[in-house]
Amino acid sequence: MSNKVYTKKGDDGSTSLLSGRRISKMTSEIKAVGVLDELNSFIGLLRSELVYSEASFEMIQWNLFNAGSTIINDNNVELTEINSEDSKTLEDWMDKMNEELPVLKNFILPKGNRVVSLAHICRTVCRRAEITVLECIVLDNFAKLNPITIYLNRLSDFFFVLARYLSHKDNIEETIWKN
Repeated sequence: MSNKVYTKKGDDGSTSLLSGRRISKMTSEIKAVGVLDELNSFIGLLRSELVYSEASFEMIQWNLFNAGSTIINDNNVELTEINSEDSKTLEDWMDKMNEELPVLKNFILPKGNRVVSLAHICRTVCRRAEITVLECIVLDNFAKLNPITIYLNRLSDFFFVLARYLSHKDNIEETIWKN
């Protein structure tokens, strides 16, 4: 077995699904997996910047890998899939953080220190991931992905609340959007 990462099989613009079937890297499902990977990388960066360790971030990262696997699972291989309990866990974490936050009555500008800004970046990349997964559902009739879009919707909310929570903990004043 080789330690080489490169196979040269993707040089033609194709990649493999779990079954081994080759498809274009420009399909909606491969685009969705790419954005999930990008989000996962930003979460890793956020984790590296936090002064305290959060086991929850690791669970989120595993869930994003599970979501990507579900998207490219064209062989009905049994995988760990996202479910309503995963979304409920995010809701519980948000509820706990919200207990310490002032009630939000306006839109706020995404700003703060580096960690708060990274949480906002995770939120926006997560929104894009949700949209790309929704494209898979609409364009390719992948109804099995509905729990993933629900999870991503909740996850972007989680990163918003996290950004507010981190701002609050660091005494960073929120800037209210004035229209």
